[in-house]
Amino acid sequence: MDTNRHSLQGAELIFNSVSVSDRGNYMCSFEEGAESEARELRVEERRRKVNLRAEETIIPVGGRVTLTCSVEDPAGMEYEFRRTSDTPEKPSAWPEKDKNEVDISHGGKYTCRGWSREGDFFTPISDEVTIQETVPNKAVVTVQPYWPQIFSGEKITLRCEIQGGGDTKWTYGWTTTSSNTFPTDKTYTIISATESHSGQYRCLGRRDTYTSTEWSEAITLKVLSYKPRAELTAVNRDIPVGGSVILTCSVNTSSSSSSSSSSSSSSSSSGWKYIWYREEKTSEPLTTLDVVFLSNRQISVSVGGVYWCRGGRGEPVYYTEYSYSITVNKKVANKAFVTLKPNWSEIYRGEKITLRCEITDEGDSEWEYEWTTTSSIKLSNQNKHHIRPVDASHSGNYSCKGRMKSAQQSSTEWSDPITLTVSNNKPQPVLTVSPSWLSPGASVTLSCSVKDPSAGWRFYWYKAVPRLSDISYSYDLLPGSTNGTEQDSYIVDGQTHTAGYVCRAARGDPVFYTYYSESKFVWSGDVHPAASLTVSPDRSQHFYQESLSLSCEGNSTEWRVKRFSEPSTVSPCSSFGTMNGFTCNIDRYWISGVYWCESETGQISNAVNITIQFGDIILVSPVLPVAEGHSVTLSCKLKTENVLHNVDFYKNDKLIQNNTRGELTISAMSKSDEGFYKCEGNKSPGRWSQTSKESWMSVKPASRPEEISPFLVLLIVGLVGGVLLILLLLLFLYRYRKSNDSCFSRSQSTNQSPATDHMINQEETQHKEYASVLHGDAYLYETIKGPEEPEHDESKDVTYSVVELKNIAKKGRNNEPKESAVYSTVKMASAADYNLLYAQVHSHTQTKKDTGPKAADETVYSEVKPGTALGQ
Repeated sequence: MDTNRHSLQGAELIFNSVSVSDRGNYMCSFEEGAESEARELRVEERRRKVNLRAEETIIPVGGRVTLTCSVEDPAGMEYEFRRTSDTPEKPSAWPEKDKNEVDISHGGKYTCRGWSREGDFFTPISDEVTIQETVPNKAVVTVQPYWPQIFSGEKITLRCEIQGGGDTKWTYGWTTTSSNTFPTDKTYTIISATESHSGQYRCLGRRDTYTSTEWSEAITLKVLSYKPRAELTAVNRDIPVGGSVILTCSVNTSSSSSSSSSSSSSSSSSGWKYIWYREEKTSEPLTTLDVVFLSNRQISVSVGGVYWCRGGRGEPVYYTEYSYSITVNKKVANKAFVTLKPNWSEIYRGEKITLRCEITDEGDSEWEYEWTTTSSIKLSNQNKHHIRPVDASHSGNYSCKGRMKSAQQSSTEWSDPITLTVSNNKPQPVLTVSPSWLSPGASVTLSCSVKDPSAGWRFYWYKAVPRLSDISYSYDLLPGSTNGTEQDSYIVDGQTHTAGYVCRAARGDPVFYTYYSESKFVWSGDVHPAASLTVSPDRSQHFYQESLSLSCEGNSTEWRVKRFSEPSTVSPCSSFGTMNGFTCNIDRYWISGVYWCESETGQISNAVNITIQFGDIILVSPVLPVAEGHSVTLSCKLKTENVLHNVDFYKNDKLIQNNTRGELTISAMSKSDEGFYKCEGNKSPGRWSQTSKESWMSVKPASRPEEISPFLVLLIVGLVGGVLLILLLLLFLYRYRKSNDSCFSRSQSTNQSPATDHMINQEETQHKEYASVLHGDAYLYETIKGPEEPEHDESKDVTYSVVELKNIAKKGRNNEPKESAVYSTVKMASAADYNLLYAQVHSHTQTKKDTGPKAADETVYSEVKPGTALGQ
């Protein structure tokens, strides 16, 4: 015997863990030798699963439900069902030999199990299934008082009635879609209803845990969160002489207004009774001595005054809010009229307006005022109303009337209405510029258009300054525009470079501003050093899907490229290309337009007009303006490499040349050559011709000498004047001191000229240099001034140096600037009175005889002013 799995306790053999190996016949014996009969122990390899299933869990009135017992490996099985209920009797059980189904008609908890007659064993018991039995009694929910709508704060009682219940002791169950829970009582009283009590309510009655009625039909309870307000109306509020008017009170039980008929129906079916007041809400209710009661909700009055009403219902009485007052008046001969200031045809959101009620022939009377309006606002009883800021909700008709303070029941007729129109859309003016492209010496006219320009507008004019940090513009007021202009146009004189402009309008007090207009640009083709745009390939026309590069240059480290295209769209490079450093690269799918650069320092470059040709032919013309006197060659180009034949050139649609070579050369451009050019040609003789698009060729005045080679000026003046000159002066200082040391004694050398000391101080303190460059035909002048130092004013001790520069080219090569070397010769001279030292820089070019063109000699004059006294 395995003592781990079996134990013997007296006359009992206990199997701690039965296994299949324990199968067999067992018998016991006594000490006297007597033996019991053998009994077979049968062990199944695994427990059989038992499941009890009900087709329905609720037995309808007079009906039955079927229970089905399922046993795993059911061969040879019989079934036993068991029911447990709330009654004190023992659970009932009954076998079913041949079937595993049973029909039941009583509620309770049911289980089942299988029994094997052959094996003489029971399966495990199934899980319980709860069955509810429905009795024929009917449950009904009632609500008292039964009104279609309940208002917050009212008292409501809900009751569950069981029809035919007799003396049965019932318990009750409730279900609701509201957010509240209910007890199991028959009656539930809501002392002060809230919106959370809204919903559908149903109930049922229970005899015991497993026997109940069906759920009652749902009753809907609607609790409104607001307290209703009584509504007082009058068809006529003016009492004629010897007459009366009828007042009607109703309670509108919906949150929106309704007609009088619907209010009347609602009032009569909702239990409201009406109480009437005159002059003050706190006064005693009116009686038959004061008015004539026509019905519960209507009275007839013949005395002027302020009237109120309210409704009440229930026990305890629940009151509505007081109605708004109605003033019943007697007519006077005076006439009221409304004035609007400012009296503009359209007012915009945010502006300030004033409405005033005026009374004709006021005399010595003092008046109070009433207003009526179709707008969504309510005006107080004042003769003047300032509305700021105004918005679209103020739009509507406004009328007023006056009431005598000395006789409150005497009033004027309502004035004629005045219409106020308020737009929520803040206006945006439209700016136009003329011309769009600058001509030398021409002025630019800005025109700002706004709806109803005579309606008190003043106009403000701004220059758009690029702001790369947020891809937008800042606006600088133009001169004379601080307080705005009365005129809607503005003339800009002296513009030389591309510029953007915006405008806006303002009016009123306080000032109301429109939106800024969209930016409009006046373009210039002239290049200037601070910001310039170059195009590669360098021509005005390009083939569709042809790659193009737009490069920005100037005194900035950050740039963006913009494009203007029709109808009126300004786009950054990112929308049509890729910005790589200072260059916008466009690969394909681009359109005609005007392109320009903008820098982080606020500069705008020259503009170029690029035309895209979808055909096979373009005109090759300069993209930038051509200086007068310069030679220009126009040509016609095919998308393929084919040669064009019989090429014609047109200017302003007039034939100016037929040239089989496909080129037009203008040897010396003049202003008369400015215009629109195009070309026409064919791929081979006799074939149909193709025409390019037009391109504008602009002519600018010849450059002045002082405007030539700005970068060369910067290079020579900055490097030669700023570096070489200082080094040479230090060399001179060194030689000068060495010479003094060899010729004079130490005591004498200590009294040397202060000019030398001053030059040393300039080097040690690293004074700033301010340069002004003047351009000549072959000379560069630079003035370098140090900061003023009154306490060390040695401006009279000025040093001038002469530096001779020589360019020596390499043998066998043409003299090119990038291969040249600069050699300097220092010549010393002194001024008689002020110890002046002059430095003259001569630039010489040395080349091998007849090996290339001779470069022009250039002389650089550098005037060094340590102080400000030189010009004295």
